[in-house]
Amino acid sequence: MTIFKAAAVQMRSGTNPERNAADFEALVRQAAGQGAVFVQSPEMTGGLIRDKDARAALFTTAENDIVVTTAKKLAAELGIHLHVGSTAIRREDGKLANRAFLFGPDGRELATYDKIHMFDVDLDNGESWRESSAYEPGKEAVVADLPIGRLGFAVCYDLRFPQLFRSEAMAGAEVLTVPAAFTRQTGEAHWHVLIRARAIENGAFVVAAAQGGKHEDGRETYGHSMIVDPWGRILAEANHDEPGVVLAEIDTAQVATARAKIPNLRNARDFALPGDARTFRGTAS
Repeated sequence: MTIFKAAAVQMRSGTNPERNAADFEALVRQAAGQGAVFVQSPEMTGGLIRDKDARAALFTTAENDIVVTTAKKLAAELGIHLHVGSTAIRREDGKLANRAFLFGPDGRELATYDKIHMFDVDLDNGESWRESSAYEPGKEAVVADLPIGRLGFAVCYDLRFPQLFRSEAMAGAEVLTVPAAFTRQTGEAHWHVLIRARAIENGAFVVAAAQGGKHEDGRETYGHSMIVDPWGRILAEANHDEPGVVLAEIDTAQVATARAKIPNLRNARDFALPGDARTFRGTAS
């Protein structure tokens, strides 16, 4: 059993990575000052930049990225686990990855995760996004063992793919992470129900730090960062789109309790669909 205080940092990242890193640092310090030992920032902490040429000029490698270097320093100074929800990183092949980072209390990098599912959608009122035109999708789910519990990774649009979270829960993840930059349109429609569903169906905590408000590049995000328990109860929520911090106590013993009450992970079975040669996996085997 482990009990710890977690924080979700809500931001309104703009087009200047240095300014975003400074805002990130101030909010992380605020969270740690309120007792958080696990702090998560939202998707694209380092910058929301729609213009292709501007992205190419500003985004760099992990070794040179200002958010990554700031996070390493902060984690070590504050003695916390610090999860950069994601930031844009230039890979060795020159392509961009939408990459999450986890740093330990000594500043050491413990895990990275590249967002798997690209937000390629056409919404109402002419809102359209093609994330795959800018970023290379990841190929691997990631689960990290920490002294405070086992952590499963996801980023934003991944939230709509329950099989990712199920695979992490079957691998023992007790806390599922969903840093995001949900659009206002999709957030108002689906954010709360999807976050709570992922918690309920996997008997796990969900920590979801979000971007919020009107950004410099013209997009508008929903905010409403939250922390949800394994029974689907919202423990903490920013009921707005302004920058800030939400905190909640996480007791990982509640994961085992929820999974014992409704043992759907254990009861899952493989099955076939008539006329389809595939076997659909209900278990981790």
